Amino acid sequence: MTETVTRTHCDATQQIAGAMADRSTVEDVFDVTYKEKDGPKPPTALVWRNIVLMSVLHAAALYGLVLLPSASVPTLAWTAVCYLISALGVTAGAHRLWSHRSYKAAFPLRVFLALANSMAFQNDIYEWARDHRVHHKYSETDADPHNATRGFFFSHVGWLMVRKHPDVIEKGKKLELSDLKADKVVMFQRRHYKLSVVILCFLLPTIVPWYFWGESLTVGYFVPGLLRYAVMLNATWLVNSAAHLWGNRPYDQTINPRENRLVAFSAIGEGFHNYHHTFPFDYATSEFGCKLNITTAFIDTMCFFGLAKDTKKVSKEIIAARRQRTGDSNKSG
Repeated sequence: MTETVTRTHCDATQQIAGAMADRSTVEDVFDVTYKEKDGPKPPTALVWRNIVLMSVLHAAALYGLVLLPSASVPTLAWTAVCYLISALGVTAGAHRLWSHRSYKAAFPLRVFLALANSMAFQNDIYEWARDHRVHHKYSETDADPHNATRGFFFSHVGWLMVRKHPDVIEKGKKLELSDLKADKVVMFQRRHYKLSVVILCFLLPTIVPWYFWGESLTVGYFVPGLLRYAVMLNATWLVNSAAHLWGNRPYDQTINPRENRLVAFSAIGEGFHNYHHTFPFDYATSEFGCKLNITTAFIDTMCFFGLAKDTKKVSKEIIAARRQRTGDSNKSG
């Protein structure tokens, strides 16, 4: 059973101070003033459309597994490329750039990340970033979209199969989102999201292997298309579920997020979750740089080529002090 979250006002204040307390960072700091409403919880309302779609997708992904041995080597390589691109659209794009503003990206990089995000098909950037900021600000409460205290299944995929808790909607409307509204790339993607998903998540992964090396459309659709998409979804969901339930907490043992290497591997660097919830503004989401962290390596490479800059990083002294003060004394990395 998941432990109860207890944070002090001092911890939240130090997070803000560590991020220099500007408006570009405070929206993702835990709000210690939030109190869950007394009385019975609102009834759970199932979203049958999502339940059916998720079931069909995973059945199709299983068929993709059956077809996997018949896929050619170039198709398998293309599947890996599509996985990496779509993952970066979430990790380097919707998460570290647009949700946490942990670095700045030039226009060409923002365009690439928006296209990659459409290939990932996990809601448009604006909605993804809004919900993620709510998740950090009200983590493990009724206002958290995928509250892990409701169990593994809910935090993994169940939250997408039911209507949002009223507090999630209420708090989401109160967030400061002017930076997202002012970003022309974000708003363009939002306006054309459905078309971009059809093209980038489904058509492109299917057509490329068929056109360039003669792969069958069936294999193209079910392997680099649906199987890749389903695996990428579950890798992202594991950050919300497994990384909130299993692992050690070397930075803050008063919160549920954990350090989970398997999640870090599958989600290309997003599994160092105790660190991330302790220091949400750090662009690397980890103390250990590029170790098990392809996303950090990608951002560093973009910085080298002048396409990214102003990466935010926590000093070693602050990390050591936080480990000593609130860590569980276990080592990570």
